Amino acid sequence: MLRLGRGTKITLTVIAALVIVCTYVPLMVIITNSFNPSRVAGWPVSGFSLVWWEKALNNPAVHAAVLNSVVVAAGATAIALLLGTLASFALQRFKFFGREVVNLLIVLPITLPGIVTGVALSNTFYQVLDPMGIKVGYMGMIIAHATFCVVMVFNNVIARLRRMNPNLEEASMDLGAGIGQTFRLVTFPQFRSAFIAGGLLAFALSFDEVVVTIFTAPPGVETLPLWFMNQMARPNEANQVNVVATVIILLSLIPVWLSQRAQSQTDAK
Repeated sequence: MLRLGRGTKITLTVIAALVIVCTYVPLMVIITNSFNPSRVAGWPVSGFSLVWWEKALNNPAVHAAVLNSVVVAAGATAIALLLGTLASFALQRFKFFGREVVNLLIVLPITLPGIVTGVALSNTFYQVLDPMGIKVGYMGMIIAHATFCVVMVFNNVIARLRRMNPNLEEASMDLGAGIGQTFRLVTFPQFRSAFIAGGLLAFALSFDEVVVTIFTAPPGVETLPLWFMNQMARPNEANQVNVVATVIILLSLIPVWLSQRAQSQTDAK
């Protein structure tokens, strides 16, 4: 067992404390300012008020932005779950020419800068498809998000497939179960936690994506990140951003907890 000296322990503790402070103090500033009655966010806050909560929660633009983000993230996640899982099985269970190249092409979108992906998709949608009479519109934004969400599902599922015992599936089919029944009762339960974790990560990644959205969002459509950007340009309305950000922080604890739990179940198997 590796033993650390006292000096090393103190150094690591200080570094860990600094990381926690740098991460969570700004979040606490946002949460505190959401209750600031002043029109301009600042520190220290001048008092306590729910006026900005009332304005933000009754703001139709906020409702529309949240709905757009949820719809786009859900659509992108559904596509990612389907394609990511199928690609994982294809690359793990079958050997074919160019398999490594296909693996690289699937993972590549997550490594590319978002602005590159956004420009490429924008050019494709508006300079290639539009002249052909194909209007991608809202669906184009969902497809754009799905291009990098697929990687989240793919990485989680294929990692689990590599650790699965194929003998269980063979035994199931030897006992008379069909392909569908074997998948439902034997295969899927073994990678279900990785499947769920990949879906949660894909949803979170799509929900807060801003760069690709800027280039692919149809005119007049505003997701929550775009609404944040637009509101930050209006200092007198910035506290509404703090309110919405506080709600997102609290809601984000749910998928993070579910993802961690699903991943821990995967590691335990």
